[in-house]
Amino acid sequence: MDASATTAARPGVGARRAGYVVAAGVQVLVLVVLHVWPGWQAAPFLTEATVEVLPAVNASIVAGLVAQLVYVVADPPRLRAFGDVVVTAVGLVAIVTVWDVFPFTFPGQTFDWELLVRILLVLAAVGSVLAILAGLVRLVTGKG
Repeated sequence: MDASATTAARPGVGARRAGYVVAAGVQVLVLVVLHVWPGWQAAPFLTEATVEVLPAVNASIVAGLVAQLVYVVADPPRLRAFGDVVVTAVGLVAIVTVWDVFPFTFPGQTFDWELLVRILLVLAAVGSVLAILAGLVRLVTGKG
């Protein structure tokens, strides 16, 4: 049995393009919710320090949006791998920025939400590093 028989076939180009369009739409929606309606200020757990993380968070969302739009036009495996590495690296910068600024407040809570959020940020950072490494392997091998 050859190795290619055990790997899943890529979905058809139409299905992939539809997925990219949906993903881009979700990213636009996130930007609208974050900045227009209801806006980040509506979240009671976010502090005024949120403005310090918005550039990094916006960069991460926009990088993903641009990548999805590029993939609609062309998505060979190496281009996808490169785009995924770039988008994940920008996302990692956003995660580190959120960790440093930590624009959250949880007053009067009996549960340690700060600890939970910090744990989730660490998991996101570790996952991002692993995703970057996997993307680099896909970039070099052209598989995937």
